[in-house]
Amino acid sequence: MSMTTLLAAAVVTLVFCAPGSPGGAGDAQPYVDQFAKATAAAAGWPAGSLAAVYDPTEQGGLAKLAGADAALAFIPYAFYVQHGSELHLTPIAQADVDEVGTQERWSLVAKAGTVTGPTSLAGYTIVSTAGYAPEFVRHSALQAWPLPTDVKIESTGQVLSALRRVAGGERVVALLDQTQAAALPTLPFAAQLKSVTQSAPLPVAILAVVGTRLPAARSRGLQAGLLKLGHGPGEADMLSQLHLKGFVAPQLPGQAPATGQAPATDQPSATAQASAKGQTRAP
Repeated sequence: MSMTTLLAAAVVTLVFCAPGSPGGAGDAQPYVDQFAKATAAAAGWPAGSLAAVYDPTEQGGLAKLAGADAALAFIPYAFYVQHGSELHLTPIAQADVDEVGTQERWSLVAKAGTVTGPTSLAGYTIVSTAGYAPEFVRHSALQAWPLPTDVKIESTGQVLSALRRVAGGERVVALLDQTQAAALPTLPFAAQLKSVTQSAPLPVAILAVVGTRLPAARSRGLQAGLLKLGHGPGEADMLSQLHLKGFVAPQLPGQAPATGQAPATDQPSATAQASAKGQTRAP
């Protein structure tokens, strides 16, 4: 068997990391297993050559991505901004999410009448499902609102409880993703809340290569498979279990439109470092 054949058949792992998402790893594992099987087939990889694991925590995801076989990461954009540089992530696809799309706006929600601009947030705490990624909060979601130095950022999976704290008058504001913000009018205390600023459109989630763990040829084949995933028999139903419609070529804030081609070399893109430092902005 040739070295090329061995490399093509080598098993790599795709790490799904979704900090703040409900449910445990065991709940999602059957669905990510199906995704791995369908993705490998779409990419023309040998059966069984792509494995997948799921972790609903930031630290758990980082631990799994430290494994030598963890060549791929499927992560929220906030995770990419926070950790893309240290992990040397190169995006190859951007998720098209059910009822959201490929991009979303984040909204900062305060008690009505209390916050009029960035300076009025002095002494406040920002709570968010993306609170584990302060670089994303400060330099992506709230880039247009330079935050006072004493603002604290907290991670929470309990969005409703956080909004009750906001409505109750605590020195707390909530940073909500597009789905969470859309649900605000349904709350019995919605009249006590106000969205005071909103981000430009930002990617929802991306699938990226970790460092140089995946040869360029396999990366290109995988990207091609991802971009057509959802059009084959049963693929749309499989994707819907993960609240996905498909994938598009990545277009990160500040970048020119992607060409749909994976990196031509095994070297990590400089994009990860630029985005992780918050130096780019959505159009």
